[in-house]
Amino acid sequence: MSIYTKTGDEGVTSLVGGERVLKDDPRVAAYGAVDELSSVIGLLITYCSKKDDVLFLQQVQKDLFLVGGFLATDLKSCAVQQRLLIKDDMVFSIETEIDRLEASLPRLQNFILPGGCRAACLSHLCRTICRRAERDIVRFMHQNEESISNVLLRYINRLSDYLFLLARKMNQDAKVDDVKWSFEEK
Repeated sequence: MSIYTKTGDEGVTSLVGGERVLKDDPRVAAYGAVDELSSVIGLLITYCSKKDDVLFLQQVQKDLFLVGGFLATDLKSCAVQQRLLIKDDMVFSIETEIDRLEASLPRLQNFILPGGCRAACLSHLCRTICRRAERDIVRFMHQNEESISNVLLRYINRLSDYLFLLARKMNQDAKVDDVKWSFEEK
C-alpha cells in the first residue's frame, strides 16, 4: 500500500467510518492539533534526562493517539469508538505527576515566561500546543453540537498544567532559573 492515496487532493479527508469532510473542518483542526502535540512531545522526550519523565511522556503520546482517534471518528457510524475515550484514571495519573513535580519545585511566587534551558522551552511549546488543542476541541464541540466527554477535556487541561511544571523541573534539573516576570517590570 502506498502512503499517498490522492483522495485528499481536493481539500477533503475521510473520517474513521468513511464520512468525507473538508480539511478545514473544526474536527480536523482538533485532531490535527492533538497530533501536532504528540509529535512535539516526541521531540521533548529526546531532551529528557530522567527515565521517569520519558516513560510518562510516552504514555501521554499513547493517550493522545486515543484522543486523536476518537476525534477523527464519525460517531454516527462507529459508536464502538466511544470505548476508546480517556478515562478518569488517566486524568488521575496526570494529577499524580503534577503533585510529584510540585513537591520537588520551589513555590511559585512570580509569573513564569517560557524560557530557560532548551528542554524547558520545548515543554512550554508543548504546553501552548496543548492549550490550542483544547480550544480546537471545544470549538469543534460547540460548532457541531457534539458531545465530547468532560473527562477528555479535563485530561487535556491537566496535561497543559503538567507540561508547565515539567518545564520548571527541567530548568531546575539543568540548574537554570525560570524566567520570572512581575507587574513591576516593564
